[in-house]
Amino acid sequence: MPITKAARRYATALLELGKERDEVDELLNDIEYIHNTLEESRDLVLFLRSPVINFDDKIQALEKIFFDELEEPTKLFLKLLSRKDRINLLDQVTEAFIEKYKEHAGIITVEVFVARELSNEQQELLHKNLEQKTQKNVDMNITVDEDLKGGMAIRIEDTVIDGTVKHKLKELEESLLSTTVE
Repeated sequence: MPITKAARRYATALLELGKERDEVDELLNDIEYIHNTLEESRDLVLFLRSPVINFDDKIQALEKIFFDELEEPTKLFLKLLSRKDRINLLDQVTEAFIEKYKEHAGIITVEVFVARELSNEQQELLHKNLEQKTQKNVDMNITVDEDLKGGMAIRIEDTVIDGTVKHKLKELEESLLSTTVE
């Protein structure tokens, strides 16, 4: 689901608060914990989005699930979202906060698609090379897709570098089909 403007505004406000109080890392830990929990529990997301369930019940559920693990600013933020009737955006807010944090910390997410599993050494070398080329800290996600046949494709923001065998075969096919035979 796309992240709404409202969710981005709340995420930005929370990050700014964290910067002012020098608590960005603590907030990140809390938000990642909430984000991972929401990712694992679709039922919780549906519960929070339900217009039938009232504010008090949602806060009570959040307190039972999260409050033992969270710092005070995060608890207050969750209560604020509930009070403003925006707790239904919690999954989007957490995702937007993580994006904003990465921006703030100079971290870019790089998606790597490979035909077979990379060894730890290959992953470390690729990570190091990506950081050198981009001049940024890299959060690298590797996806194995055997349909690629060989090679790898790398997506950095809106740019895709496709060096897969599947892509090369497709280019070759297009080239052969566009060639006229005399």
